[in-house]
Amino acid sequence: MLRALTKASVPWAPRSRLDCSMASYPLLVRPPDALRRPLHVPSRLLLGPGPSNLQPRVQAAGRLPVIGHMHKEMFQIMDDIKQGIQYVFQTKNALTLAVSGSGHCALETALFNLLEPGDSFLVGVNGIWGQRAAEIGERIGARVHPLLKEPGDCYTLQEVEEGLAQHRPALLFLTHGESSSGVMQPLDGFGELCQRYQCLLLVDAVASLGGVPIYMDQQGIDVLYSGSQKVLNGPPGLSLISFSSKAKYHHTVPVTGLFCLRESLALVVEQGLETCWRQHRLASAYLHSQLQELGLQLFVKDPAIRLHTVTTVAVPPGYSWRDITDYLMDHYSIEITGGLGPSLGKVLRIGLMGCNATQENVDRVAKALREALRRCPQRKL
Repeated sequence: MLRALTKASVPWAPRSRLDCSMASYPLLVRPPDALRRPLHVPSRLLLGPGPSNLQPRVQAAGRLPVIGHMHKEMFQIMDDIKQGIQYVFQTKNALTLAVSGSGHCALETALFNLLEPGDSFLVGVNGIWGQRAAEIGERIGARVHPLLKEPGDCYTLQEVEEGLAQHRPALLFLTHGESSSGVMQPLDGFGELCQRYQCLLLVDAVASLGGVPIYMDQQGIDVLYSGSQKVLNGPPGLSLISFSSKAKYHHTVPVTGLFCLRESLALVVEQGLETCWRQHRLASAYLHSQLQELGLQLFVKDPAIRLHTVTTVAVPPGYSWRDITDYLMDHYSIEITGGLGPSLGKVLRIGLMGCNATQENVDRVAKALREALRRCPQRKL
């Protein structure tokens, strides 16, 4: 009977429009030929301000099977991540979590939960991230008061106290690691200052976490956030954030990304924060010495506030920064970048983050820069 039915069956043909309720219109867009070709991603040494290269163990975590975001195993992984964030932030805050989005998303998460329309908002603007915070504050409807500084400089306690006394803000924003200019903002004393003026302290540690010491609870920081793709050597798209009890604020989480973040944090735990900080301090010091041997000028004048994870170099006179970055990419598959925001056109930015913060990588980028300075054209001044 089955054989007879098989023989009697008619050849398959597409159903007409009338036969399929979902096909009521003709397709106007053809299947793209590009997606018929295999995916190709080149191997490059990422020595820009981020993202950084992934650790092999983190890459392996990205290949694990997907499970449901409400499975008990996922709850354990999220608990592991919370404890890891508490460790790298040095905080005991209960409200400590990973957000599905980049560091910029964490900034928005913080500001939209801390500011109301009409609130006074004091913003340290010494680079692109202070500018972004001020723009978001304005969209929320806060009364934004920028504390303006030239790129390459940081804030003193006296300067900030003058702003607190004048504007009586509900919130102060500071960037710990200003990746657009290579500045590390000292944080000691600012939490105590904000408490005195009944103001919350929000700190951006996207470019600094893991490479520079930070102590959220001991420094009196109310809200701290960072990203997965910098020193942690994780894939972009996740951010870390913690709220103090004074600043209290889940969804279908990116399961595979959390696997990777869990392993990124585990690697920091195994290495130890102090060892991680020392690694970045030594790597950046070696980089600075090699750059100066090439005759290049470090953009941040004061060595005490140079960010260990992102080094800025003044673009040498007569050169185009883009010529130099393109040369390194085209001839060495090494990424460094130009400036961003107020430092655009002024600097080259070289990142040493996590597993990339090694003497070997410094030697590689120094060799490439030496050749670029010989080969790239110089315009007459």
